[in-house]
Amino acid sequence: MIDLSKFSYGITSSVVTSLALIVGLNEINNPKMSIIGALLLIAIADNISDSLGIHIYRESQCSSTKNNTRVYTSSNFLTRLTVTLIFVLLIMFLPIQYAVLSSMILGLSLLSVLSYLIAVNQKRNPYLAIVEHVGIAVVVMITSHFVGPAIINIFNRL
Repeated sequence: MIDLSKFSYGITSSVVTSLALIVGLNEINNPKMSIIGALLLIAIADNISDSLGIHIYRESQCSSTKNNTRVYTSSNFLTRLTVTLIFVLLIMFLPIQYAVLSSMILGLSLLSVLSYLIAVNQKRNPYLAIVEHVGIAVVVMITSHFVGPAIINIFNRL
């Protein structure tokens, strides 16, 4: 069986952060370029930051093997990069309305499958896990939908 802990953080972080950006920046002028630029920044800078955080966290646990720490760090980086680049491709090649909807469907589906697998592995109710995790992601997207344009309006007045 696949060790989900090597991928769970990367998938979750990438999906929630990317969807928040996509939904939050969807209403601005030229949203495709702004969203793609923001996603690429996140794919690199935030990803490196999170991967370093995971690396240091794993080291602080006095992990017996450095190789294990490197595996978690690398798998997080590659998972986040891959998921974020998939969102970039959707934004690049689909009309913006379809790209946003497709990104939401893909992201929430990834989160649902991950939640299901983790819950089954832990012998918990998978549907409650899905509702909990997808619910949090939806709250983040709704918040971004309102906060993104509000921030843009504030800066447009300056």
